[in-house]
Amino acid sequence: MYPAELVKPMREDLTAVGFQELHTVEAVDAAMKKQGTTLVMVNSVCGCAAANARPGARLSLQNAKTPDNLVTVFAGVDREATDKARGYMVPFPPSSPSIALFKDGELVHMLERHHIEGRPAELIAENLVDAYNEFC
Repeated sequence: MYPAELVKPMREDLTAVGFQELHTVEAVDAAMKKQGTTLVMVNSVCGCAAANARPGARLSLQNAKTPDNLVTVFAGVDREATDKARGYMVPFPPSSPSIALFKDGELVHMLERHHIEGRPAELIAENLVDAYNEFC
């Protein structure tokens, strides 16, 4: 478990633009039952990938089409909620950070860590925008 003061700014990177934090299994299940499109970001302290994933997710929201619901779980902090969210992302293996787009509860687009790591925020945002334009 990471100290709260360490993860606070990383959480706020997403909550400041409208992401709802999910801390429990029940909250994840409730979010996944919502109709429409839901973007789920598995947040992480990893500097080499999460440092661009969060800005990429934020930039993607400047698009005309965006997901109806924005939610996040924090790997290494909200362990049970993160495990539950990752369960919805099967067949993709657990990775953090990762970003998944669901439509009516069905996984329609996935960015795994290896799609994020080493890529600039603008490229991550472009990938997400393409998914939004197709599914939102």
